Amino acid sequence: MIDALKGTKMTIPSRILTNGKIWCGLNEGFAEAIAISDDKVLAVGSAQDIGEMAGPDTEIVDLEGRLATPGLNDAHLHLHMYGMSKLNLDLRAAAGMTTVQAILDQVAEAVAKAEPGTWITGRGYDHDKLAELRHPHRRELDAVAPNNPVMLTRACGHTAVCNSMALQLGEIGHNSPDPYGGKIGRADGELNGLLFEAARTPVQKAQPEPSAEDFVDAIERAGTELLSLGITSVMEAGIGMGPGEPELRAYQIANRDGRLPVRVAGTLMGDLEKNILDIAHAEGLVTGAGDDMFRIGPVKIFTDGSAGAGTAWMSVPYFNDKTNFGVPCLSQEQTDELVLKAHRLGYQMAPHAIGDAAIEMVLNAYEKAYADTPAPDRRHRIEHCGWHRPDQLERMKAMGVIPAGQPSFLYYFGEGYFMCLGPDRPHGCYPYKTWLDEGLHPSASTDCPVTDPNPFANIYAMVTRKSDGGTVLGDGQQLSVAEALHLYTYEAAYGVHDEDRKGRLIPGQLADVSVFDTDFFTVDPEEILSGQCVLTIRGGETVFERGATLT
Repeated sequence: MIDALKGTKMTIPSRILTNGKIWCGLNEGFAEAIAISDDKVLAVGSAQDIGEMAGPDTEIVDLEGRLATPGLNDAHLHLHMYGMSKLNLDLRAAAGMTTVQAILDQVAEAVAKAEPGTWITGRGYDHDKLAELRHPHRRELDAVAPNNPVMLTRACGHTAVCNSMALQLGEIGHNSPDPYGGKIGRADGELNGLLFEAARTPVQKAQPEPSAEDFVDAIERAGTELLSLGITSVMEAGIGMGPGEPELRAYQIANRDGRLPVRVAGTLMGDLEKNILDIAHAEGLVTGAGDDMFRIGPVKIFTDGSAGAGTAWMSVPYFNDKTNFGVPCLSQEQTDELVLKAHRLGYQMAPHAIGDAAIEMVLNAYEKAYADTPAPDRRHRIEHCGWHRPDQLERMKAMGVIPAGQPSFLYYFGEGYFMCLGPDRPHGCYPYKTWLDEGLHPSASTDCPVTDPNPFANIYAMVTRKSDGGTVLGDGQQLSVAEALHLYTYEAAYGVHDEDRKGRLIPGQLADVSVFDTDFFTVDPEEILSGQCVLTIRGGETVFERGATLT
């Protein structure tokens, strides 16, 4: 229990949460009650001591013994993209899309409601979870959508399948060469409709561009859902991945107009083509600029793809295709140049790198950047950091590089990893226990909409290391519940230089609190998956309440 009453007796709390099991942080432990003044934590301690601080106008919230934690912080997701995806076809297995035919039926239903020429887009299918264990084919999409362009994106977001009309609009034909950083799918002497990594870009550019207002609606739609899950903060992992500047303006408008439901650290695209770095820097939008609702975070580049799609760049070929090492999206020289530019301008970096070959390229670039311009607390990151070698771990430790992985990948994609990487390599992915024990400040996230933003699968995966099929990946890498929550709160804040503002329930930090109907510390781990958030407080104010559960 924490005694934090000293120096606070003269201040009357605006709100008290009491009679609960309040987890304040990994080193802080538990308290029974918390006092809030305006948008900050005033004090935490026993129910009796905190109760004595109440004044006549203090609101008292009885937690009824429930577990409360600092507001959860998803350290890598795509907020506006998730909001936009809500308007597309839902192709997830959880939505019943477990066969190719089910996907085709959903496309046919959408076509029946659409005008000819209207785009049909969807996201979320995983060919590893389809009964046929394959992607839909271009000809199958042609059969159900002969007069509408169709683009269906795999769950990972790095691979898509298109019908002929969509390929034609993207000017992709049989003789089109593979672009650098991408691959056009071909089989049996014809296009099969699959587009990997950069090969998707021409088709994406052929689609109507959303406006800034469209993105504001998407941000509000997605953020409101996150609040219902107990998520009060996120790192938006790619502002500028779509049309560019309108995405940045959307976050500024949403913040200005009070339509930003969650606190956002915004990652700016600084890649070869998708790049808003110069625009942002000219306006003084460097890492750390902003306020407690919208703050500029790192700069993003893509160096490879995803393991499930077979595009994460590895030094050892894939188990299911001995000719495939993945897809490098940048050269070493390009990576060096992009990293050094952002580093010199004062930005933190957050490159996407999943395979060990891509991670090697990023680490090389970091070493050159730090040699050029020392910045010991820049906290450069590696997003995902799925498969690294022991020697690379030592280099990460030497530079203080933060691995920003996704426990939900273990849960949702774990079974597929064995299919593409064989019986052994999946056990070495996302070693959270090692990262934490070695002081690397790992964080927890979902990469939503790659996986569902629901935090309970994440917590479950960190504690059990089990996939949704029950297979353990990397036995010995399990975390305690406290460690898992630590990655979802303090470490997520640390990863964007926000640990002094949020991530723990201690005096002076933002009063962001999540209350759950499940005590993760005492239940069987399987019960974590069915947990629910019942109350979310952001800045001392209730922003979500499930029914009239609490008084």
